[in-house]
Amino acid sequence: MELGIVMKAPLRCGNNKLYMSKILITGGAGFIASHLTDKLIEKGNDVVVIDDLSTGKKENLDSKAKFYEMDICDSEISKIFQEEKPEIVFHFAAQIDVRESVKDPIQDAKTNILGSLNLIQNCQEVKKFIFASSGGAIYGDTDIIPTPETHPENPESPYGICKLTIEKYLHFYKKTFGLNYTGLRFANVYGPRQNSKGEAGVIAVFSDKMLKNQEVVINGDGEQTRDFIYLDDVVNAGLLAMEQEKSDIYNISTGIETNINEIFKKIKELTNSDCEEIHAPEKKGEQKRSCLDNSKVKKELNWEPEYNLEKGLEKTVKWFKENEY
Repeated sequence: MELGIVMKAPLRCGNNKLYMSKILITGGAGFIASHLTDKLIEKGNDVVVIDDLSTGKKENLDSKAKFYEMDICDSEISKIFQEEKPEIVFHFAAQIDVRESVKDPIQDAKTNILGSLNLIQNCQEVKKFIFASSGGAIYGDTDIIPTPETHPENPESPYGICKLTIEKYLHFYKKTFGLNYTGLRFANVYGPRQNSKGEAGVIAVFSDKMLKNQEVVINGDGEQTRDFIYLDDVVNAGLLAMEQEKSDIYNISTGIETNINEIFKKIKELTNSDCEEIHAPEKKGEQKRSCLDNSKVKKELNWEPEYNLEKGLEKTVKWFKENEY
């Protein structure tokens, strides 16, 4: 394929906001992207989903979305672009298991770097490319909490290295070919449909296990902190990113630290579980503190989280009570 991107001028509607008639989402059968798909369709957009269903679930898909079961590394993806001609692309598809990236960096890079480039190469007439990145994985351990976007990146896993690499590639495509992009560096996202198995978010794991009266294990002393952000706030950030004309990177976070012991206690109360705290050895290389500064996105995209931890946990635990996942 010949390297090159031809950009079209953004369309505008009466309310002075970017208008999309066709949106393509990779990983749209997954946790965050399936909810984004629902919201975009609810707002009247025509949505196309690409997902290989390696981790996503077909039952997550909105029936109104057009679905292609395909790996983002597949060269046939160009035919989808030729057929659908999307104006906006959300890129969520990824190998998301940090531990697997450590075990097999080559396979991780094939999906998260080469697969992403395969996708970007096909965005010749896309008006906006929105990339699901990762704040904690990119910054690593930092000396500034909450951590701003200006902090030096120090990824400590192949997964984090890949996310940062794609951000650098997007900068290259912007400078060289004019591709308009937004990178969203998510904090620790939680909410309905999150996979509670394998390398999953701690809130999903704790909720599922406590509701099933299974043993819950906390790695280390439980004093490690994370910045937990509820799913709906992340989706809203994605919607606002579509309206942005300049290219940039943003932390999507609450800016609040919460330790794992506190998460355990809150979910135990919400589930009425009688499980006891069990501590296992800490995981080697695990960050002790992770919390992202969201002042930039508040100022430039007029975004801020609407859910506090208590409200988000209530909605999440309620969903796990009502769904076998």
